[in-house]
Amino acid sequence: MDSNAFSRREMVRLMGLGSLATAVLPSAACAADQPRRKLGYAIVGLGSYATRQIMPRIKDCEFARLAALVSGTPEKLERYGSEYGIPKTHRYSYADYDRIRDNPDIDLVYVILPNSMHAEYSIRASRAGKHVLCEKPMAVSAAECEAMIAAARKADRKLMIGYRSRFEAHNRHAIELVRTGFVGKPTLITAEHGFNAQPNQWRLDKPMSGGGSMMDIGIYSLNAARYLAGEEPVEVSAMEYTDRSDPRFRTVEDRIDWQMRFPSGLIANCVSRYTSNHNAYRVTGDKGWVGMEPATSYEGHQMWVRANGKTEPRTVPALPKNQFVGQLDHLAECAMNGREPIVSGEEGLRDLRLIEAIYRSAREHSAVKLA
Repeated sequence: MDSNAFSRREMVRLMGLGSLATAVLPSAACAADQPRRKLGYAIVGLGSYATRQIMPRIKDCEFARLAALVSGTPEKLERYGSEYGIPKTHRYSYADYDRIRDNPDIDLVYVILPNSMHAEYSIRASRAGKHVLCEKPMAVSAAECEAMIAAARKADRKLMIGYRSRFEAHNRHAIELVRTGFVGKPTLITAEHGFNAQPNQWRLDKPMSGGGSMMDIGIYSLNAARYLAGEEPVEVSAMEYTDRSDPRFRTVEDRIDWQMRFPSGLIANCVSRYTSNHNAYRVTGDKGWVGMEPATSYEGHQMWVRANGKTEPRTVPALPKNQFVGQLDHLAECAMNGREPIVSGEEGLRDLRLIEAIYRSAREHSAVKLA
């Protein structure tokens, strides 16, 4: 075996050092207590992410199953309803969405809609008595996030945000390497995310998206910097550059570069762009560094580490569940056991508050101190 490769036993041992381990690898005692019935998901929004990434993987879940579909397009309801064996009684339009309240087969709702619709459909799901998994960004403002949290709390339902990388083996391993001192004291994080956005999509329409690259791909840099740092920033400074002659950017920004300062003295330099391809991060400390590229992709993650003056690739064993299945099952487990998700509504709210601070800093050309 490669000297840099870790056995599954070693991977589990490292993950067990932090509280994150319970998210994907529940204890035997917890697993033994699970009811046999899988909890049913209603998928709200049948776009490409839902139909190509999420729905095909629900069959692999240990604690969840696909129970219902919600879409404003009858043809999609017919196509995917037939494909997945969803009865017509469990296919809903947006107009009759609130009828999910009366369907006992639906325990969980996964909101995969344009950002501006997240708050409304999450709140309505909570009011209908369902647990909610909502795609990121959680909403288009911190105020909407707070309303979503309040609705879930009032209904005594769980609210989780779709930060799938927190259930991915390489990202979880990177977190544990930093937490257990592999890099020494962390001093610098770099996180870069971007892609070439194609025209004529809802992401480029501010009323639907709430913003440009920062609300879409930039949140990966932001959230990664936070989970790698293990602390919350106290100051942010940002710059925006957008070519307004490009018809894609009539209402949203292209590029934002920002810096976050943390209480320990750690600095994070982050990138969000719609005109170049990026998917990488690195954590540097006084003893070495851990880097990933691609870092938060759907697949193909690669890690490198540097210690004792030597840079080497790091092989990370796969987890029993991939990031999509782990995420889907985590909410089901939390609903069964009464635990809070590791990526709760409060986590989404923290990111939105930071995004608002980043936009403010770029707009005012000054650093913004954070409470």
